[in-house]
Amino acid sequence: MNEVLFLVEKSIEGGYTARALDQFIFTEADDLEALRRQVRNAVHCHFGEQNASDHPVAFYTTKLSQHK
Repeated sequence: MNEVLFLVEKSIEGGYTARALDQFIFTEADDLEALRRQVRNAVHCHFGEQNASDHPVAFYTTKLSQHK
């Protein structure tokens, strides 16, 4: 099993982004709950349904401050 680590950041446009650090996976959503769902969907799309379960997801969250 290879864990996929995502960097989660607050977007300047609003909402949040998640970018995998060792794969070409990126997604965004309006809130953190939706972002988690989007990340899982993106992992399934990237690796395929059969292989997605071999890649657990971990989140690294930067300080989620408001952008001015």
